[in-house]
Amino acid sequence: MAGVRLEAAEDPPTSDTSQVTGELLELALGYVYSAALHAAARFGVADELAEGPRTAGEIAHAVQVDGPHLYRLLRFLATKGVFREDDEGRFHLTPLAEPLRTGTERSLREYIMVRGEAAFWESAGRLHDAVRTGTTAFAGLYGIPFYDYVADEPEFGRAFNSSMAAFSEALSDDVAEVCVFPGASSVVDVGGGRGGLLRAVLRRNPHMTGTLLDRENVVAGHVLDEPDLTGRWSAVGGDFFASVPSGADVYLLKHVLASWPDEQCLQILRTCRAAVPAHGRLLAVNAMIPAGNEPHPGKTIDMLMMTVLDGRGRTRAEYEALLTAAGFTVTRFLEPSSHASVVEAVPTR
Repeated sequence: MAGVRLEAAEDPPTSDTSQVTGELLELALGYVYSAALHAAARFGVADELAEGPRTAGEIAHAVQVDGPHLYRLLRFLATKGVFREDDEGRFHLTPLAEPLRTGTERSLREYIMVRGEAAFWESAGRLHDAVRTGTTAFAGLYGIPFYDYVADEPEFGRAFNSSMAAFSEALSDDVAEVCVFPGASSVVDVGGGRGGLLRAVLRRNPHMTGTLLDRENVVAGHVLDEPDLTGRWSAVGGDFFASVPSGADVYLLKHVLASWPDEQCLQILRTCRAAVPAHGRLLAVNAMIPAGNEPHPGKTIDMLMMTVLDGRGRTRAEYEALLTAAGFTVTRFLEPSSHASVVEAVPTR
């Protein structure tokens, strides 16, 4: 327009400022990545790619979803390395997408699917309530503790227990590989879910027998009935707050303590202490929070605990303090993975 002068804008933001803004926005929209991942797991996209690359349209036809929408979903996930699109518009499995397949070794499909259920999704959305009140978001939303909800909702309970087994079994071989059992002939897996860790331990130690302890409805779905384990295991329904089978050489507590506050952890550990003989050992397995500002699974799990459970992530010193208070002496630490640090303890004499 004649007579109108366009003034130059103020200095554009520096590249550092733009990058910070972009990173912060990316964090703010992180839930969108979670939603996309849950959707891909739910529709079994990775299974459709097991035999080779396919277009989004081909996958959509196979799983009966909308092709253009699926394409946009997969294109988005490919920006994070979950799937890869080639120049011909076909999508490929990537190492990050492999665990989304069903029934494969270290499959996490069931775990990821359940974390997209309302019980988790809505609880995460109320994290601010947990921080404000010092309570758990899930209990505020649903009016009952999470594990009571699991027991009261059979369909969700089955899916949750199956998802936890998938997560646990993905790490069980790593834990069993670093745990040696010199002179031990018996082991009790306390709160061991379906027995994935116990199975891995018994496979690596054919001279040992084992007992799986968990809630009745959980051990009913155990994975121990295999030919090479015949006659070497038992599955017991029970409450680890009340009693634990006594007299075994080794006791395992994998991903149990992080689910409970200190008072309940002490109760569990004291119940174990009453069962562990003088020569016995306790191996507590949890993601252990390190010092510093670096990302770590233990810090993420700690946030998850605030949303659905009254548990918490802990540092090495905090786990050692709990074990000491319960009558144990810590003898060593192992770290087969960042999700599974092992604290070994013996009865204090």
